[in-house]
Amino acid sequence: MSAGRLLSVLLLLQSRGRMSARAIAEELGVSVRTAYRDVERLQGAGVPVCAEPGRGGGYRLLDGYRTRLTGMTEGEARALLFAGLPDAAADLGLAEEVSAARLKLLAALPAGAREEAARTATVFHVDAPGWYREPERTPYLPLFVDATLTQRVVEARYRRWRAPQEVSRRLRPYGMVLKSGVWYVVAASENGTAATYRVAQVLDATMGDERFDRPRDFELGAYWASYLADFEARRCTGTATIRLSPRGRRRLPDNVAPQVVRAVDATATAVGEDGWVEAVVPTESTAHACGEWLRLGADVEVVAPAELRRAMADTVGALARAYGVTGRA
Repeated sequence: MSAGRLLSVLLLLQSRGRMSARAIAEELGVSVRTAYRDVERLQGAGVPVCAEPGRGGGYRLLDGYRTRLTGMTEGEARALLFAGLPDAAADLGLAEEVSAARLKLLAALPAGAREEAARTATVFHVDAPGWYREPERTPYLPLFVDATLTQRVVEARYRRWRAPQEVSRRLRPYGMVLKSGVWYVVAASENGTAATYRVAQVLDATMGDERFDRPRDFELGAYWASYLADFEARRCTGTATIRLSPRGRRRLPDNVAPQVVRAVDATATAVGEDGWVEAVVPTESTAHACGEWLRLGADVEVVAPAELRRAMADTVGALARAYGVTGRA
């Protein structure tokens, strides 16, 4: 018998009003027989649980009875942050804690506020991951969460994009970030400088007993904003001049990064009377820019630099040859 489950039954009855044994069993993931036994144990402990037979009946607490046993465990308190992010909570191994914490919060509210909170929960849903991408496997995510909260050092083997690709790091995790469905850990390595690590790229990790002090002046939100700004500055090192059709400009937000859209809006000038515009946009590399602008097909023309224009022409030529197109009829 689980004392925590008995408390959950009590809080369910307090927050829902009346529930059948089957409804209790489904809510807690136990058998109907177990739900009956749990109710009997509550009654044996002096909790005034009344049974109402017949259609629409069930179990309810005696009118006016309310428990104050709504204290949260440490895990449930941690889980509160993710109460509106069930997928994120599951990634962190906190799904059960989120459910228990939410139940305790509802039970602690007066009837009117409880009903409004329950109604609100039915009309909002958060889906963090982006489109067209499978969720990443992050088996070491719970370990990093625990290490971050308890301030313990992690020995990790990590795969990065530049050579050597596999490196070993001794990390002091300062915080966790969920960005478009992707988990990152912000941690300091041996040199003491904070860096960002994609959790899905961690090949192996072990948390030790050694503890560290998180810098008092470290602010995760400020660090992340600075990291994103620096990432964009390092990523976009060149520019290109392009021409866009009206349809191409409308398709921009679905095909390129927001800063490219902003650049087009800021620099676009009309060329001719057919609605085409010319603009200067940031680029990451010739290969990346070529792939990005090919998405727009005939709705875009690269004017400069010459290297990018040649790359576009070479790719289009290769496509034409692959499809057996040698020229216009």
